[in-house]
Amino acid sequence: MLVAKGIHKSFGELSILKGVDLEVKTGEIVAIVGPSGAGKSTFLQILGTLDRPDSGEISLNNQQVLQLSLNQLDAFRNHNIGFVFQFHHLLPEFTALENVCIPAFIQGISRSEAELRAQELLNLLGLSERMHHKPDALSGGEQQRVAVARALVNKPSVILADEPSGNLDSANAQALHELFLKLRDEYNHTFVIVTHNEQLAALADRCLVMQDGRFSS
Repeated sequence: MLVAKGIHKSFGELSILKGVDLEVKTGEIVAIVGPSGAGKSTFLQILGTLDRPDSGEISLNNQQVLQLSLNQLDAFRNHNIGFVFQFHHLLPEFTALENVCIPAFIQGISRSEAELRAQELLNLLGLSERMHHKPDALSGGEQQRVAVARALVNKPSVILADEPSGNLDSANAQALHELFLKLRDEYNHTFVIVTHNEQLAALADRCLVMQDGRFSS
C-alpha cells in the first residue's frame, strides 16, 4: 500500500537518509524508533510528501507520488494522508468541530457533510460534549484526540504520526495508544508512527530501528 525505495536525503554536506526502504500494508501499525538525529522525522516528512528526497521512489496505492506536480501533490496529500504531530497545531480561534472540518473544507466537501463526518469522529473519540469548545478549554489529551479526528476526517489511506504522545502525561499517552489500536482493529486504519515511547512502539505490529540514516537489521 505504502512503499518507499532507496530514499536519500542530505542537507548540505550532511547526509541524513542513506537509502531507506519501507513497505507498509493496509491496516498495519509500524513504529519507527531510534536516537534523536537518526533521520526518523525527516523520513516521515518525506513519506507524507511534506519534503522531497534527493533520490528514491514513494508510491501510495500504486500512485508514484514524486511524479505529481505541486498542485496535484497538494490534492493527493489532502485526500490520502492524515497527520498527527507532537504539538496539536489546532487553530485557537476555532472550536474542536471547526478544527476537524478544515481538511474536509479544503477537499471541497460541503459544510453539512464535513460537520457530519467531524461529529461522528468526535463522538467516536469520546468528545461529544467538547466539540464546541475551543482548544484553550480542552486538556492536552482532548486536544490530541481532536488532532486525530482532524487527521481522519478525509478518510486517508495512511496516518503519519510524529511523536504523537510526546507532549502528553502517562495516562493520556496510554489512552492515545489504545485509540490507535482501536482505530486499526475496528476500522483497518494504517499508521506509521515515529516515537520515543517504548510502550507505543511495543504495541505496533512492527518496530523498525533507524540509526545513522538507515534501518538497522
